[in-house]
Amino acid sequence: MAVKKRVLVVDDDEMLRSELVEQFALYDEFETVDVGSGAEGLSLAKSQTFDMIILDVDMPDMQGTDVAQLIRSAGIATPIVMLTGNTGEASEILGLNSGANDYVTKPFRFGVLLARLRAHLRTFEQSEDAVFTVGPFSFKPAAKKLTPPEDPSGRPVRDIRLTEKETNILKYLYRAGGKAVARDELLEEVWGYNSGVTTHTLETHVYRLRQKIEPVKGEATLLLTQPGGYSLAMS
Repeated sequence: MAVKKRVLVVDDDEMLRSELVEQFALYDEFETVDVGSGAEGLSLAKSQTFDMIILDVDMPDMQGTDVAQLIRSAGIATPIVMLTGNTGEASEILGLNSGANDYVTKPFRFGVLLARLRAHLRTFEQSEDAVFTVGPFSFKPAAKKLTPPEDPSGRPVRDIRLTEKETNILKYLYRAGGKAVARDELLEEVWGYNSGVTTHTLETHVYRLRQKIEPVKGEATLLLTQPGGYSLAMS
């Protein structure tokens, strides 16, 4: 099962929020969280990981542009698409200056919004800022590291450092969405065309990667062996 993209919808218009949640529910690729105020949206954006944020410009408690600025100030690079009823050029510039990636004017067709979201998701996944969830870890390919969840006792957790090849193996398997990837395909994608590299090289890297990420040593629960290849457990 492919990993669902988490979308945060922040808008004080309850009817519009409900409509968006219903529309997103028709697509298996999305999981939606919705709130009705800028403060709630900001709090969630800081405390949870989302793949996309849809943010209304005009809300009673605070302007969406201010929320976007605070999200960016917190170091969160998640793509933001802003919604507004104002068609003025000044508002568009203000929205983009706040750190938003795009701007959609109400009323809009859901198909148009969906196309914009998918385009930004594709771009973001290739960027240096992308963060993915792999099992209990936050996976940051650009930094070549996995970050474990916070320790309930409050003790600091230590990042798991990855080699470039380990990073690329995880990234490619993640993008396969849980489907099995043949060994030859992984070799080509991670090492490129090189007749000197064999499947034994790949198997060695997979073994070392498992030593780093599997909760129980010797048990493959995240990086799975499949007939002819490997897959990443998705939940």
